[in-house]
Amino acid sequence: MFDFSLAELMVVMVVALVVIGPERLPKVARTLGHLYGRAQRYVNGVKADITRDMAMDDYRQLQQKIQAEATALQQSVQQASVAVDEQVQQLNRAVANPVPEPSHPLPPPAEPPKS
Repeated sequence: MFDFSLAELMVVMVVALVVIGPERLPKVARTLGHLYGRAQRYVNGVKADITRDMAMDDYRQLQQKIQAEATALQQSVQQASVAVDEQVQQLNRAVANPVPEPSHPLPPPAEPPKS
């Protein structure tokens, strides 16, 4: 982000020593260190919140996708159940009302001529 060389850093430290004074410089440096730490923690907290929100959105999308697939599966199972119920009802009707056999037997099939 900021690119300071060693020479530039030394110039800033000498100017700070002259402007602030040697007796208050350690306290100012400590205060700046604390503020820098707080700023870093704040930035890291914001990054973590953004990451957490993105993960929650991904989980919500996944949940919606799974619910849609579960609904589709449930509908297909219901359709299959209805089809099976219809087949069972048809079989029950066929067993309850058998087709009567003809009163006269059919003649046996003729044998093919031998050559």
